[in-house]
Amino acid sequence: MARGSWWIVGAACGAALSVTVAAAQENVRKSHALSLFGDIKYGPDFKHFDYVNPDAPKGGTIRQFGIGSFDSLNPFILKGRAAAIGGVFETLMSRSLDEASTVYGQIAESVETPTDLTWVIYNLRPEARWHDGTPVTADDVVFSFDILKAKGHPHYRFYYANVTQAEKLGERRVKFHFEGKLNRELPQIAGELPVLSKAYYTRVNFDETSLEPPLGSGPYRVKAVDAGRSVTLERVSDYWGRDLPVNRGQHNFGTIRIDYYRDQTVALEAFKAHEYDFRAENSARNWATAYDFPAKQRGVVKTEEIRHQNPTGMQAFVFNTRREQFQDRRVREALAHTFDFEWSNRNLFFGQYVRTASYFSNSELAATGLPDAQELRYLEPHRKDLLAEVFTREFRAPVTDGSGNNREGLRRATQLLKDAGWEIKDKVLTNTKSGRVFEVEFLLADPQFERIVLPVVQNMERLGVKARVRTVDTAQYQRREDEFDFDIVITTFAQSLSPGNEQRDFWGSKAADEKGSRNLAGIKLAAVDDLIEKIIEAPDRQQLIAVTRALDRVLLSQHFVIPQFHIQSYRLAYWDKFGRPVAPPKYGLGLGSWWIDPAKDASLEQRKQAAR
Repeated sequence: MARGSWWIVGAACGAALSVTVAAAQENVRKSHALSLFGDIKYGPDFKHFDYVNPDAPKGGTIRQFGIGSFDSLNPFILKGRAAAIGGVFETLMSRSLDEASTVYGQIAESVETPTDLTWVIYNLRPEARWHDGTPVTADDVVFSFDILKAKGHPHYRFYYANVTQAEKLGERRVKFHFEGKLNRELPQIAGELPVLSKAYYTRVNFDETSLEPPLGSGPYRVKAVDAGRSVTLERVSDYWGRDLPVNRGQHNFGTIRIDYYRDQTVALEAFKAHEYDFRAENSARNWATAYDFPAKQRGVVKTEEIRHQNPTGMQAFVFNTRREQFQDRRVREALAHTFDFEWSNRNLFFGQYVRTASYFSNSELAATGLPDAQELRYLEPHRKDLLAEVFTREFRAPVTDGSGNNREGLRRATQLLKDAGWEIKDKVLTNTKSGRVFEVEFLLADPQFERIVLPVVQNMERLGVKARVRTVDTAQYQRREDEFDFDIVITTFAQSLSPGNEQRDFWGSKAADEKGSRNLAGIKLAAVDDLIEKIIEAPDRQQLIAVTRALDRVLLSQHFVIPQFHIQSYRLAYWDKFGRPVAPPKYGLGLGSWWIDPAKDASLEQRKQAAR
């Protein structure tokens, strides 16, 4: 892909872009969509996405679940724990789920960008309205950008670091200015900005938690709140954007209710009792053993697996390298031998998982084999600061025979710990210089993870480590994670097919000291910082792939995490009341395109009554 060609509409669209004389002089393109890869599937006059049913019926209620509790309806700040209120707020652009990285106009009707990517202009739709009937204006967009960078969650400061200004050019025209080297993501990043009402947040403190239903512009509004227990959203009957191509066939549920449960065990039992309707199952054990109950046997509950093409990222045990005992890479590598994936997959997961061996698993971005010439181009400048194995060896997670007797792995771990200055004294792993005893705490919020962690704890104890597990409520867990007050946590670093600015928040040195960032491991490596910037600046797809693989190799070589496992399917369980499109999207579940089937819903109630 040629430099700057990301905005070219693919030949498949069969439509020419509208370019004014002034724009042509500045080499500016105006379009209804943006793509990072050059191809735009849907032309300017498209009616709806292919993965929806444009005639889907509206109405009915879907009941879903959340874990823990909530004390706020403000999802944009670090303070508090926000309820799930998706669909209340909107962004300038909306993502297509059957394209790798293409967005189409939502609040914005068109976008203008020069070939040098130094700015982007969004033209707002004149019909865009807040739920109180007032128009969405450029003032709202500028206000949203300024307040999110100044007072929003730290994520926004990292994500919009190279967006220097949002400038009002007219009542419905906003220009975002960029700084730094070429960054092909910035126009789309600006388009992902949540648009907030300036008038609303003039009277409501943005940086405080609140249970007051916020003013949005999306297809749903908050109807009712039972503090900490449930939140109910209702479809906005006169929603301004209901006939937009990006919305047609979507947002079909009349009411969405989310009930919160203490933990997954309680939530699963509530599902069986039909306290809610839809469940994406994350536990292999539950999937294999917990769904043989009467409603499933009668066919009123359906279960199925749906394959997807999403990158699965990295789910892992994460070491907090801010802790002294984890600062030596050899210690982290040693402890990686305490997770016996083969035994766990056989005995705990019913053989359902694949071992993760990349931060960008299930995608072409994952490093494999030895680095090729393109990857070496990015790695060579840092050779003196990198381990030799980055250049000479493909990363392999420790492998066992699955018997549960991991003598060879623990023997290797013991040697690594000895090399790092740790030896067993009086049956306890002790630092030979300081005399400090090696202690570690696994911090969990979900009791279901205890069965995964306890075998690891047992193996650590065989090495002399004093290991323990602490399970806390979700609010305390979130606070401790935000403040980096933990030894080891389990988390997932989700990835897209087009990594970019969010990598700063995951691995960047500045994020390591920013409370609430996703750099949970506390990574501070100049090579990593440089490779992140090279990802952001990558001028075409092939170079993006190469530099991402280079970053993957560096991160893996440092053993900041113990990789766990992934699955390439959605595991779904739902009560038989839904209709859905024939063809699902490639890069998402697309639950927003499902609907309540009136006949199935009525039949479901009849079948439930007959069973009583």
